[in-house]
Amino acid sequence: MPAATLQPNPPIRLLSLDFLRGFIMVMLALEASGLYEHIDELTRGSAINPIVQQLFHHPWNGLRFWDLIQPGFMFIAGTAMAFSLDKQFKHGVPWKDAFIKVLKRSGWLFFWGVLNYAVAKDGSLSFKLWNVLTQLSFTTLVAFLVFQWSNRNQVLFCVFILLLTEALYRFTGVPGFDKPFTDQQNFGNYVDLLLMNQISSGGWVAINCIPTSVHTIAGAVAGRILLNKQPVKWIIIAGLISLAAGYGLDLAGITPIIKRISTSSFTLASLGWCLLGLALVYWWIDVRKHTRHLKFFTIVGMNSLFIYIFFEIVGSRWFNEYVGHITNGLMEMASLPHGFMMITTSLCIFALEWYFCYFLYKKKIFFRA
Repeated sequence: MPAATLQPNPPIRLLSLDFLRGFIMVMLALEASGLYEHIDELTRGSAINPIVQQLFHHPWNGLRFWDLIQPGFMFIAGTAMAFSLDKQFKHGVPWKDAFIKVLKRSGWLFFWGVLNYAVAKDGSLSFKLWNVLTQLSFTTLVAFLVFQWSNRNQVLFCVFILLLTEALYRFTGVPGFDKPFTDQQNFGNYVDLLLMNQISSGGWVAINCIPTSVHTIAGAVAGRILLNKQPVKWIIIAGLISLAAGYGLDLAGITPIIKRISTSSFTLASLGWCLLGLALVYWWIDVRKHTRHLKFFTIVGMNSLFIYIFFEIVGSRWFNEYVGHITNGLMEMASLPHGFMMITTSLCIFALEWYFCYFLYKKKIFFRA
């Protein structure tokens, strides 16, 4: 397809960006409702279960669809930042004021991210930095600080970040944590001991915020490309290069694709999918004007912070169980199959959460960090 067909004057607010944000939040809300686990239980041992496994993180070395959700979240945050900062600077907002605003936003994101894990299952206080919001608080600030650099210099900075990540894992040589890509024995685990006096049983590390800054910076660069009416082919080319580099590093045995510690190969491969996804959705929605049925997603995306905090804190600690008692109790009277009951309950939880977003949307209430 000719690149010229991909270059209309972009609107102040991209519908494709609203859709992507909403799509990611809908997927996260459905996951938080327990839907994917119930589907996994029902399909275990069947031919379609490998497809269902795409809705779960890869246990270590590999890449599944669900591993792209968090990078996508980071990426579109950068794209949205590009449009927001462009608007601010065009209205004469000084860099200092914009910086203070971003600093406050990062502070709030960090606060909500820490609050999400503040109470452990046993009721004790807990301090953990593995939440996506704490990661985003760091990547947002980094992306802002380099936003006014040229695209070339931002790309070079991203290369530096990935090389730094490689160096930290390969050459720090901390006794007991000197195996770069081994779970529980890598440099990221060591840093977690220093910061939180604990290591994630799932292999997640707090310093993921360093390599995943590339996602937010790249999102901002892609946003500037759209704002400046540059050919979208550059986003597509960058996506293909990132995919080739990420999978190439993994296949060559140089750096494995591991989402849980955001290796450089994972960062590049996931970024490639994010770039291609943005180009595709932008072309389909903002260029070809396929805008029907977007509202279902955009309503959720426009209150992404609210719904994320709701299902992470309120949902997991009270709301899901409360709704489950009601729906399961009613369905038990009809002697419905257990699997059907579980899936129905998850869908009811999601439907209620979607309605909360719809209510806020109708009242023009939008929560911002």
